[in-house]
Amino acid sequence: MQKIISTFFIGLLAFLLAACGASNDKSAEKDGEKKGLKPTLVTVTQIKNQAIETTEEAVGSLEGLIDPTVAAEVAARVIKVHVNPGQLVKKGQSIATLDAGDFAMQRNEAAAEIARIQALLENQAKIVARNQALVDKKFISQNAVDNEVAQQSVLRQQLEAARARVGSIIHSTNKARVIAPVSGVVEKKLVDTGDFVRVGDPIVQIISKQKLRAHLPFPEQIGAQLKPGLKVRLTTPTSNKTVESVIHELKPMITEGSRTIDVIADVANEPNWQPGASVTGKVILGEQAAALMIPEQSLVLRPAGEVVYVVRDSVAYQAVVKTGARQNGLIEMLEGLQANDMIVVDGAGFLTDKAPVTIAPDTTAKNSKF
Repeated sequence: MQKIISTFFIGLLAFLLAACGASNDKSAEKDGEKKGLKPTLVTVTQIKNQAIETTEEAVGSLEGLIDPTVAAEVAARVIKVHVNPGQLVKKGQSIATLDAGDFAMQRNEAAAEIARIQALLENQAKIVARNQALVDKKFISQNAVDNEVAQQSVLRQQLEAARARVGSIIHSTNKARVIAPVSGVVEKKLVDTGDFVRVGDPIVQIISKQKLRAHLPFPEQIGAQLKPGLKVRLTTPTSNKTVESVIHELKPMITEGSRTIDVIADVANEPNWQPGASVTGKVILGEQAAALMIPEQSLVLRPAGEVVYVVRDSVAYQAVVKTGARQNGLIEMLEGLQANDMIVVDGAGFLTDKAPVTIAPDTTAKNSKF
């Protein structure tokens, strides 16, 4: 009886061990499916040749080339300043009015002097005519007439000088009205009503946006590649517009503190561009007609180096690549890929070599336009 019981327990134990082994096999099988067999959802794009530009970029500043400080051209007291800082003015607009009372008195004085000389000249003409008649009758010598003729000539010159003085006074009177030499914005008002200004004293400063100059500091290492005439694209935070210009000139000396080359490009007639603002300049050093370009997110770092995953028959194959220029979120492929290869874009960081993938619907066409 005891032998029968022992045999029963041994059989029961064997059955339980077999059941546990089958359960473990099924669990391992499920874990294996979860770990290695499920495809990764990715987006893909097809590589194509496209033209690229070799560029260098720098951030500089904008300088206003036309920013005159309007000064007084005559000495007078300021009656009124017609503009304020920040005000837009047009060329020829009145900026300030100066007291022209002194010029009016000077003009009256000069007019009286003209009248006096004209009276003397008329009298001298009569003297010359009378003496000439006496010479014709041989009552006096010709020398007497010559002296009177010379005096008449002196009076004529004095009359011309007096008339010129009146013209000068009128000219100075016109300068009592100060006008804007260019269109722009008033930066500073330097005098106010009641101030006395002398010749050359500043009245207002005007900043014009008609012509600006961009100063771009590029590193000395690329100095040999920079030259006047190269195309440069300029942007500034105060405007959404990209302006295309050319390098106008290069400063001959390298800046000592920063070891950079000052590259100069001009900008004309851009109303939203501000003098003193920062400017980003991208110089086009050269162009390449055809290059293999891929999105930046397609390139991942693995122990083998920089790799890109090429998709064939729903399997991602690892391709070790050599990269070149970077431009607008794209990277040039020098080695490792061929034109028309289908590569992974989104999801590349989750892949390994020969991993199964599922391509997300409606993404291939979109990503092919990168």
